[in-house]
Amino acid sequence: MFLKYILFLLTVLIFFFLFKQATKQFLEEINKWTVQYNVSPLSWNVAVKFLMARKFDVLRAVELFHCYRETRRKEGIVKLKPHEEPLRSEILSGKFTILNVRDPAGASIALFTARLHHPHKSAQHVVLQALFYLLDRAVDSFETQRNGLVFIYDMCGSNYANFELDLGKKVLNLLKGAFPARLKKVLIVGAPIWFRVPYSIISLLLKDKVRERIQILKTSEVTQHLPRECLPENLGGYVKIDLATWNFQFLPQVNGHPDPFDEIILSSLPPALDWDSVHVPGPHAMTIQELVDYVNTRQKRGIYEEYEDIRRENPVGTFHCSMSPGNLEKNRYGDVPCLDQTRVKLTKRSGHTQTDYINASFMDGYKQKNAYIGTQGPLENTYRDFWLMVWEQKVLVIVMTTRFEEGGRRKCGQYWPLEKDSRIRFGFLTVTNLGVENMNHYKKTTLEIHNTEERQKRQVTHFQFLSWPDYGVPSSAASLIDFLRVVRNQQSMAVGNLGARSKGQCPEPPIVVHCSAGIGRTGTVPLRLVMCPEAVGVRRRS
Repeated sequence: MFLKYILFLLTVLIFFFLFKQATKQFLEEINKWTVQYNVSPLSWNVAVKFLMARKFDVLRAVELFHCYRETRRKEGIVKLKPHEEPLRSEILSGKFTILNVRDPAGASIALFTARLHHPHKSAQHVVLQALFYLLDRAVDSFETQRNGLVFIYDMCGSNYANFELDLGKKVLNLLKGAFPARLKKVLIVGAPIWFRVPYSIISLLLKDKVRERIQILKTSEVTQHLPRECLPENLGGYVKIDLATWNFQFLPQVNGHPDPFDEIILSSLPPALDWDSVHVPGPHAMTIQELVDYVNTRQKRGIYEEYEDIRRENPVGTFHCSMSPGNLEKNRYGDVPCLDQTRVKLTKRSGHTQTDYINASFMDGYKQKNAYIGTQGPLENTYRDFWLMVWEQKVLVIVMTTRFEEGGRRKCGQYWPLEKDSRIRFGFLTVTNLGVENMNHYKKTTLEIHNTEERQKRQVTHFQFLSWPDYGVPSSAASLIDFLRVVRNQQSMAVGNLGARSKGQCPEPPIVVHCSAGIGRTGTVPLRLVMCPEAVGVRRRS
């Protein structure tokens, strides 16, 4: 008996020795990095949190730390103020919460109630801020650090309008490799039939080890994975929870208590670069046949993996202005900022409180600098900024590739007058609809902008392409090709009408292109417009 006690004591001592050594090694590694960026060193307790999540594997814990830091930076999860809107309402919505019970192994249980999520009402970056905030509260507990986390995604009573594919991918990516918690399992409960398609897309991006932890269950099957004592009543359990009031307990008594990661995230951004060119060197070019062979070799999963590899790369540039707290509300999506080096800057005007920020970036054309402006679908609070940009950049053509709503979700605001002879005023700019032409796949609207300060008027042509679904492709390539030919011809005609500009005395004004986020469909339009003249001039293209 005495010998067993001695062996037990030695085991405990060895464990604490290894625990201490691993923590010291982790802190030495991370604090080399904090010294480099002149920020406060990481605390012992924070180090333990990351080490516990990776079973004291120091290298994996260091990798997790940087993934967590980078995710928070990209999503703008910094200087959270849970007592202020819109974060307070998001926390108190009850759509995401931490239960006050644990599973039999001691794991904390997180619950996301899908039917309470309304993407058209909640900005995605605010949802992620609330998620991070509440998960951080959960892993403050040593018991959760030690025993892990069970995540329940309750889809009972929800419909497609409650689902957001981008958010789902981000949450899974967060749980699998960017948050300091051991993910024990994910239970997706009451999933409708239509969920199979988006889940198949998400699952392609998951490692086998993570995919094995995900269970899609009927409501009646949940108790086979967790006892009733651990489940809320609507999932067949005994836990009584009022989602409308439950999260009040997670609000701090003092708003915005210091978060050590705020300093780390804000100080770790690379310094701004003084760039004249918007180009970044890319991979070797391919002929069309080489590209076809490459795609056939990689197959669908290989293309998905390549995309994920590219997405994980750190961008060459900075996002200081986009991520500035005063500008976050001007971003439609928190994870779609624009580079400081290529962003469009508005003119600051006396008597106005606006900054020079708009979520819009210049893009080069073929042998033409700043030929395009790619931007997000305007928000109600950025309509005025959008039209100011159009006026200041002397834009002649606007290309919109989204509808106002898609899949029951708001994708873009109505930022121009829809009916002929109707007008909307945006500060000193008044926009009037001079006429609308309805084609098979697009609408063409002629608009007049009246600058009441300068007493000048200009015409702008607005195109809205209607046959390009979000997360999809146009039903016919011919319709898109025809549409872009019309756009190109309209730009050429409008530039020609400017007289001296068409002869090269002044640069050609940019074409404004936007969808909802300002990345997928927005990027494809300039690419297609660039490739045609490039194909004429060169044999190989990137």
